[in-house]
Amino acid sequence: MRLLHTMLRVGDLERSIEFYTQVLGMDLLRRSENPEYEYSLAFVGFDGGNPGQAEIELTYNWGQSEYDMGTAYGHIALGVDDIHAACERIRAAGGNITREPGPVKGGKTVIAFITDPDGYKIELIERKDDAGTGQGLR
Repeated sequence: MRLLHTMLRVGDLERSIEFYTQVLGMDLLRRSENPEYEYSLAFVGFDGGNPGQAEIELTYNWGQSEYDMGTAYGHIALGVDDIHAACERIRAAGGNITREPGPVKGGKTVIAFITDPDGYKIELIERKDDAGTGQGLR
């Protein structure tokens, strides 16, 4: 087995695609429309997506502009080579840094948090050794 994707419901599909592609540097991998059931999908990810890496499925239910976050959902995590440089690029692109880079409580791992346009949390984890093979947040 392997992880394929995580689905997020979004209030404005174009705004979310712009955030994930322009601010985080992901690729728009594919889109689809389902007029019969009134929803649209967009898949974003790094390095061409599956099978190389898991993707994010952005789901827009027509006419639904916002959702309650709930208390069970946590965050998406992305590995980065240089967390300070990644945060500066995100900030310069209009992204919202909600926790500046620093060590995790009780540990040494350096993390930061940002939010997407719908308020979903994204954790950046500095992983100089293997951050990635992805192009996005380097």
